Amino acid sequence: MSRPRRLPLRAPALAALGLGLTLALGAGCGSEIGDACSVTLDCDPSLSTGRVCDQSSSGGYCTIAGCDHDSCPDGSVCVRFFVASFENRPCDPATEDLPTGTGTDACALDEVCALTGQCVPANSEVRYCMKSCDSGGDCRDRYECRDAELMRAHGGEPVPAPGERLGSDLPRFCAEAPTSP
Repeated sequence: MSRPRRLPLRAPALAALGLGLTLALGAGCGSEIGDACSVTLDCDPSLSTGRVCDQSSSGGYCTIAGCDHDSCPDGSVCVRFFVASFENRPCDPATEDLPTGTGTDACALDEVCALTGQCVPANSEVRYCMKSCDSGGDCRDRYECRDAELMRAHGGEPVPAPGERLGSDLPRFCAEAPTSP
């Protein structure tokens, strides 16, 4: 009877090393915020960065949900969207909730004065990290670089730091451009 041939010890060690390197390299890469995707693994192959694929956006959009004003990766900005259409009281985002005597107070305690100049329920807000941009050329096809005017027209606004309000120099972000009817 012949004995089975034993592999030298270095073959399993090299195989383990190769697998380890593959996993380590795979964990360090992944799509950037704003990249196209089909599934979350396209955005976060190691499932360690919190990135998800928003499949409701055309071609998918790698993002992080539930961000805060300073929690998004470099090259992105935390943006809040209000998930319903509201025709509430008008407000002035520049003066709403300033100290008594210096501002306005049109919105209720459970409302936010949106960039559109409407009081909206605070609990209707959803937040996503969105790719930062300077111009439309920084965004994918079918996406626009939203400045203040496009934010008011199509939605979304940067999340301000606690106690601060949105200024006049808003960070721009890439978001899906509305389709013409």
